[in-house]
Order: sequence, then C-alpha cells, then structure tokens
Amino acid sequence: MNAAQMIKKSWWIALPAVALIVAAVVAASSQSGGRSLPITPVRVVASFPHDAGAFTQGLVIEDGILFEGTGKYGASSLRRIDLQTGQVEQKILLNRNYFGEGITIVGDQIYQLTWKGKTCVIYNKADLSYVGTKPYRWKRAGEGWGITTDGKVLYISDGSYNIFVVDPETLKEIRRFRIKDGRQMLKKINELEYVRGELLANVWYSDLIARIDPEKGELVGWLDCSGVYPARTRPDREHVLNGIAYDAKADRLFITGKNWPKLYEITIQER
Repeated sequence: MNAAQMIKKSWWIALPAVALIVAAVVAASSQSGGRSLPITPVRVVASFPHDAGAFTQGLVIEDGILFEGTGKYGASSLRRIDLQTGQVEQKILLNRNYFGEGITIVGDQIYQLTWKGKTCVIYNKADLSYVGTKPYRWKRAGEGWGITTDGKVLYISDGSYNIFVVDPETLKEIRRFRIKDGRQMLKKINELEYVRGELLANVWYSDLIARIDPEKGELVGWLDCSGVYPARTRPDREHVLNGIAYDAKADRLFITGKNWPKLYEITIQER
C-alpha cells in the first residue's frame, strides 16, 4: 500500500488510530515505480496563537507579515495577522457568493482563489484594498483550491491530481502536470507553497505534505506532520492540516490547519 492509499484509508477509521496508521506509513515509506520515496518528519520550532474560528484555506508570509485566506460561504475572508500574537489586524470579507480558497502574493498584490466561482479576487498587499477580479477557465479544470508562485509563474491545484502552471497576468494555462504516487494518481491536492525549489502540497484529510518537483512534475517525497497537532486531539475531523507559509528572506516555514488554535513554525528533519 502506497502513501496515497494510506491517506485515503486512514480517515475512514476512528481518529485514535490515525496516528498509528501514519506511523505505519512512515515506517514502510512510500513506493513509486519500485523506488522508495522518503517520508521525512518535521520538528516544531515554535508555536503562535491562531484564530480557531478561521477555516484556513490559504497562508502566505512576506517580510514577517502573515496573510491568511479563509473559506465557507458568507464567512470567507482575507486577513492580515500579527505573527507573534495571532491578532487579526485587518479582515476583508468576500462576496457571499464566493467560497475563499488559496492565496499567494504576486508583486504588490494578493491573489485569492474561489472554490467554484472560477474567479480570482485581487487585492493591494499594502492595505488589502480591492483591486478587481480575473476569471479562470482552464480546459477540464475542476475547482480553485491551492495557489503559489515561484516569482515567475503560478502553480494552482483544483482538488484533483492536476497542478496547473499559469501566467500570473492573464491567468491562462501554460501547461499542467499530473502527480502520481506509485501507480495511483495523487488526488485531493490542496493548498500549495513554493519552498526552496519544491512545491509543498497539502493533501486533503492527510497529515502528510507532498514534496513535488515542479520542473519534472514528480512526487519526490513526503513530510510527516502527524505529531504537530495529532488528529486524535482535534475536536472535529474537518479540522485538517491546511496552510503552508514560507518566509524566504528569513528561511522560516510555518503550517496550520482549518480551525487550528495554533500556527506552528517547523523545520524539516532531513536524514
């Protein structure tokens, strides 16, 4: 059983057993075409307060300033947050017809996807003032889930196994690639972050973060976050890991989840 199969199976059993399942995955490691993929543990460096009412869909940090996109119809928002205190300094609500999804920073603007709206909402980074919207209509694309950038192009997920490479000005598709775990497609790719030449991707209902080579379009490994905020201690199964932010200047990596009470700074324990 590969990592994708374990992810799918683990959330259909009782929460106390989830940690055991993930531990088994780590022990066995993932298999891809006969080649073992590393599953690397993470270590918590620090924790910070986080609004437990935030249904986190996107997370970015730049120059020490944290931005968060939240979801749910009628409650979706874009927020600027004080990292140290977790206090929401500014919050902009989306139109009630939109379910907010992933966010990323493009120059001096913030892009926020919408789930089924096929619309990207754009704000000024400085004051979160509304700039406008851009539609996206990629052929055979599903929904808007995760978004990130390497400074040149956008990488966008739609909840499937596809990652779309997109022009940030026009939102037109440049190319796409499909992610496999072994012989199976890696479905439910969610929030994305570009980190040191890799794409890190949350997988819905999983405590494993996928490591993807964006040039080759290949899964190259996993990060095991099961010990950060164990599933058995969460009050609801929907409170899943979802939110990755990387401060490139300070070389700091952060994660949180939907309705998590804390934001965590982590390091990757490379073997």
